[in-house]
Amino acid sequence: MSDGGGMELFLELFSGLPRQGPGDAECTARALSLLPPLGPGARILDIGSGTGAQTLELARLTPANIVAVDFHPPFIDELNASAARLGFASRVRGVVQDMHRLEFSGQRFDVLWCEGAIFIIGFDAGLEAWRELLRADGHLAVSELCWLKADPPRECCEWLVAEYPPVRSLTANREAIARAGYVLVGDFVVPTSAWWRDYYDPLQRNIDRFRDVHRGDPIANAVAKNVECEISMFRRYSDQYGYAFFVMRKGGD
Repeated sequence: MSDGGGMELFLELFSGLPRQGPGDAECTARALSLLPPLGPGARILDIGSGTGAQTLELARLTPANIVAVDFHPPFIDELNASAARLGFASRVRGVVQDMHRLEFSGQRFDVLWCEGAIFIIGFDAGLEAWRELLRADGHLAVSELCWLKADPPRECCEWLVAEYPPVRSLTANREAIARAGYVLVGDFVVPTSAWWRDYYDPLQRNIDRFRDVHRGDPIANAVAKNVECEISMFRRYSDQYGYAFFVMRKGGD
């Protein structure tokens, strides 16, 4: 989605969703349970937060102070409004930043969190670049798309390779975590149900409205068609690929 118009249409299509990617409150809680307990002085940085469904869940489950970053100002505005409405404004702050250029020089966090967004910078690149933002023995929790089975059907493989940065197996990502100097605490596959309720089902409804609004616009139609193809592909091949949550601890420097 390289041109500005296409990106604006893409962001419009993804506006108003409970989440901007696969996941749910149960997955957030499960990943959090793999971390040591977080006290009131703990600091969490949620990278690629979107409108902050997981940010607010982390605020509900912990007394930590949370900074959430996303490049799209309307998403951050919605996150901050939700935090205020829920009484979390004193310890949840959304800021507009690009994950490629995070502006936290000299700051250290107890936990870095990234649900369904590390692909934007790349799994290996994110593990390396974000390491300096963690305190000694701090933790990083990310979800990433993985092959769940070897030798997927050709149609599925060709489509995913074309649409997504290189997809690897669970084992390959575990090995990448070790190479980057982290200790894997635990991982689990995000269940298929977590793709539908808060993401694909409302996204499909958005597609229907989006097509009505942009009827006759070839660029908008191409955006809608591509996203609808993604939904269809997952419906057919959800046993072949999916998101996995990886929770890791920063190793010695």
